[in-house]
Amino acid sequence: MKETVIIAGFGGQGVLTMGKILAYSGVMQDFEVTWMPSYGPEMRGGTANVTVILSDKPISSPIAHEFDVAVVLNQQSMEKFEPMVKPGGVLIYDTNGITHHPTRTDISVYTIDATAECARMGQAKLFNTMILGGYLKVRPVVKMENVMEGLKHTLPERAWKMLPQNEEAIHHGGEIIKQIR
Repeated sequence: MKETVIIAGFGGQGVLTMGKILAYSGVMQDFEVTWMPSYGPEMRGGTANVTVILSDKPISSPIAHEFDVAVVLNQQSMEKFEPMVKPGGVLIYDTNGITHHPTRTDISVYTIDATAECARMGQAKLFNTMILGGYLKVRPVVKMENVMEGLKHTLPERAWKMLPQNEEAIHHGGEIIKQIR
């Protein structure tokens, strides 16, 4: 098993954190793991992405030019990473701010309205875990107990009081993701 994932959006959306949670979850599951962030000089509002590779065999390189899954959170990332999804792969995207929807027919495409759902709930801080929950519904490569352990390792101790809400957001993300093709 080898899963190559790109998570891409704006800085401040929790892109790198989402990747870190996924990477820690893989470590807890005894996978070989790489976590490779990439971001511009802007802390918030600039583009950010992270490549995570999970494998049951050694990983030769953390650099990937094509992906099994792309999780896209803004239009710029859609334009850049849709072409890089392997045929037969998966593209998951939050619909907020997407003006040109994916056109490929050789991949599975899912939407998750996490921005709208977090706004409805008044919980913007749960956005990234809700997106992660959608991904895990489509690609359950790591077990939920490992995700929660990864979440605990990723969050600072002062944020551990939010662990139950984050777990609910992960489950809710799995409920609201929809396949469109």
